[in-house]
Amino acid sequence: MNLKLSVLDQTPIRRGSNAVEALKESTELVQLAEQLGYTRYWLSEHHNSKSLAGAAPEVLIARLASLTSRIRLGSGGIMLPNHSTLKVAENFRLLEGLFPGRIDLGLGRAPGGDRLTASLLNPSNTFSPSDYLRQLSDLQAFLAGDPDSESGGKVMAIPDIATQPQLWVLSSSGESAYIAAHYGMALSFAQFINPLGGPEAARAYRERFLPSEQLAEPQVSVGIFVFCAATEEKAQQMQTMMDYRLLNFEKGRYDAQFSYEEASSYKYTEQEWNRVLYNRGRAVSGTPDKVKEELIDLAKDFTADEIVVSTFAERFEDRVNSYKLLAKAFDLNKELQH
Repeated sequence: MNLKLSVLDQTPIRRGSNAVEALKESTELVQLAEQLGYTRYWLSEHHNSKSLAGAAPEVLIARLASLTSRIRLGSGGIMLPNHSTLKVAENFRLLEGLFPGRIDLGLGRAPGGDRLTASLLNPSNTFSPSDYLRQLSDLQAFLAGDPDSESGGKVMAIPDIATQPQLWVLSSSGESAYIAAHYGMALSFAQFINPLGGPEAARAYRERFLPSEQLAEPQVSVGIFVFCAATEEKAQQMQTMMDYRLLNFEKGRYDAQFSYEEASSYKYTEQEWNRVLYNRGRAVSGTPDKVKEELIDLAKDFTADEIVVSTFAERFEDRVNSYKLLAKAFDLNKELQH
């Protein structure tokens, strides 16, 4: 199976580190990802967080794209209700003009933080599904070079360029899959957020896909947490950290920083352990051969030809090593040469 691998970088701030170091790690990681043969490198949008550094994907995309020459750069994603549609269109038209054929615009409708922060980012945000749909329609028109209908055809998104960034709808539900199909956009299902219903959502998307000017055929990728290590013991340590991290997220402790010793010694209640088992559907961990087998099975379930990998680790070296082992298991450099 010719499976493409990509990276989702959520710019995590490790325990004992800081935001400046996290951003520096992103500049190192994107260059490594390109060398290893990964297809694209996406940045997420988060706000009001002490544990994540990526509040403005479009700014970081510009920096990382300038350090690379082949790998696609994009947002995974821009949380559209937080922003002016015209401003998003112009930001990504400018990026596409600077780096033609290398820019992806992944779109989501979650706030990327709490509701209060979202209301401050965009005071006109009504959190209405119909407004989000209108934004998608307007954005598609702006990127295609069509005038905005509300202005009577007087407003165009600049710069005027010949190419467009590729549009993706990020989904953790069946509803967003229908939206992607309706607008003729690519679909990336966030298995790392919701481990249930993904294959069904992808199937519904393919069945209902309407070709657009930007995309003639349906295109699906799957995002998932991955922890790849040379030994099962090391992979299990990384999984233990994620088990504890996701449980803390569910308790509202989004910025909790903790050690492996704390995570491994925690005594789960029966209810908490059930949540851990549920959350493990959001991740794949193990040695390279085991991870490769599970990712291939996941891609088959979704009828997808691309997996978007996100890796958290207590040490940056472990994160880097995970991406290296994964690339070697799939022989990405060989695929790149072809």
